[in-house]
Amino acid sequence: MEIITSASLLASDLSNLGNEAARCAAANVDWIHYDVMDGRFVEQITYGAPVLKWVMKSCALPVDVHLMVEDPTRQIEFFADAGAHVIDIHIESSCDITECLKRIRALGKKPALAVKPNTPIDSTFEYLPLCDMVLVMTVEPGYGGQGFIPEMMPKVKALREYADAHGFSELDIQVDGGINERTAEDAKKAGANVLVAGTGLFKSNDMKAVNSALKGTH
Repeated sequence: MEIITSASLLASDLSNLGNEAARCAAANVDWIHYDVMDGRFVEQITYGAPVLKWVMKSCALPVDVHLMVEDPTRQIEFFADAGAHVIDIHIESSCDITECLKRIRALGKKPALAVKPNTPIDSTFEYLPLCDMVLVMTVEPGYGGQGFIPEMMPKVKALREYADAHGFSELDIQVDGGINERTAEDAKKAGANVLVAGTGLFKSNDMKAVNSALKGTH
């Protein structure tokens, strides 16, 4: 499958989001990863849909909105209206998962389901007919700059094998947390094809070179 890189704005210069997003486009990053935290589902609070509208004025890259919120039901429409291309909801959230995934699709966006490290991956299987992507968290959600949890790779492998065996071979599998050139290789071998990187991209001296390394095209 095509390898897609997604730059997590959480690791960027938050005082200069528009230019940081434009820098990603210039470095040939494929997507922008937009982490939304509500202070309840996770401890931190980040940014909302109005900020996303301003970011998108500076960058035409597809935006993957990761809703780390207690109840994403109402938020879905806000972010769809703001221009999100993919909307990820957590299986651990309090919403009706089926209805939320259907609503995302009805709004013309790609539905995705995210799982925390301690959540069994087979809990996602029943929802795969409604998903374009599953996000396997490779750190605990809520904080940037954490170390990669290698024990998540069997979950990625199990998901890819199940998807391929049950008619979902086009499913994107995303990994988020501690992704760098070394861990990206492990993730790709396990079956992931969407790589979220924050610190590795934004704190590098050459974002374009790092992006190429993540893709394996350097």
